[in-house]
Amino acid sequence: MSVLVIIPTYNESGSLPGIIDRLRAAVPDAHVLVADDNSPDGTGDLADRLAETDDHIAVLHRPGKAGLGAAYLAGFDWGLTRGYDVLVEMDADGSHRPEDLPRLLAAIEAGADVALGSRWVPGGSVVNWPTSRKVLSRGGSLYTRLALGVPTRDATGGFRAYRADVLRSLDLQTVTSNGYCFQIDLLWRALQRGFIVVEVPITFVEREIGSSKMHRGIVIEALTKVGQWGAAERTRQLGRAVDRWRAGRGSA
Repeated sequence: MSVLVIIPTYNESGSLPGIIDRLRAAVPDAHVLVADDNSPDGTGDLADRLAETDDHIAVLHRPGKAGLGAAYLAGFDWGLTRGYDVLVEMDADGSHRPEDLPRLLAAIEAGADVALGSRWVPGGSVVNWPTSRKVLSRGGSLYTRLALGVPTRDATGGFRAYRADVLRSLDLQTVTSNGYCFQIDLLWRALQRGFIVVEVPITFVEREIGSSKMHRGIVIEALTKVGQWGAAERTRQLGRAVDRWRAGRGSA
């Protein structure tokens, strides 16, 4: 399989070289696309210098900070037009360990359409997270399971691998969500279309360099949109039930 690992960046000059070194060691055949949102700390220029010395690294320069979801959508488009078989989402801050990537790719090779790096299945774990972040992450996944009926334990995880055909089928041009909500959005679309999603245990490590991009707006977006999607799904289910009831009465 040809593999493209997409790494969105905004002010990640301190962590990017190390994470790329580890990634290139863990999966030497994989290609890397750094999608930089015009980082004021020079991350984009640093990525260019790395690409000059390694033909497995490319850089996508974006005009400004537009959010995680927009960066991944641009990266998907870049990779799909170049014919990659598998596209991977991975953070630049070290929270997603490149050493776990071979197991995600092995799940794809074994038949999964989406391999989701999961913190909350047996074997998964988090390192250096405060209790409040654990509660927020677990609570977000529980809320998603209840609202949408999805079976996954870690619906908000951002370390995942997709078969290219999955992404081509997800109507990506209609995706407007970001942050946690972006990850839930794509997972929900994949499950609705019947794709096989496998959760692979990973160790999530809290970043040691730079600052977190998490903010209140990301949480509010996820709560609002997931609630709206869940209500719409329940309405569709009720409509189908009514149609079946009417059809049954008509044939009686």
